[in-house]
Amino acid sequence: MKKVIMTVVIAVLVIAGGYLIFHKSSKTTPSTTSSSSNAPAVSNAVLVTKTNASVGQYLADPSGKTLYTYAADSSGVSNCTGSCLASWPAYQVNVSTTKLPAGVSTIKRTDNGKTQYTYMGMPLYYFIGDSPGQVTGNGVQNFQVAKPSSAASSKPTSTQSTTSPSTNTSTPSNSNSSSGSPY
Repeated sequence: MKKVIMTVVIAVLVIAGGYLIFHKSSKTTPSTTSSSSNAPAVSNAVLVTKTNASVGQYLADPSGKTLYTYAADSSGVSNCTGSCLASWPAYQVNVSTTKLPAGVSTIKRTDNGKTQYTYMGMPLYYFIGDSPGQVTGNGVQNFQVAKPSSAASSKPTSTQSTTSPSTNTSTPSNSNSSSGSPY
């Protein structure tokens, strides 16, 4: 009888824990807090702002993995294909994109038809050599860490609202860190 009760208790705890984890990670409510460089911070299921001592603020996915932009890309166009994608996988859409945060948009890749996230128009990529919180791909093969628009310097920027989701794109720049504030 004790084994049955313990099994039921463990099953309830596992289910409750899974429920809490799933619902916490799927929240997309914007936040109005801002980071030390005055870049707006937004809590969403697509991007977060991190900070690194060597590169400052940069964009990451919700798991903390650094996102990069490619100098050979142009707004809304990815030029990283074939062997480039082997080292620089596209940050691809895995969920509904009907309510994206300000600055975030998507493009349909011409090489494989998949949907890729962009920030301030620039396609976003991962670097296969990074683990969450690392920025080891910065400056490698014309890739730079993606920066929040107010911290970016190499691409045009735009003002972003932190109170309502909208379609937007990304501005690349050289800044990384892991302060963890969502963007």
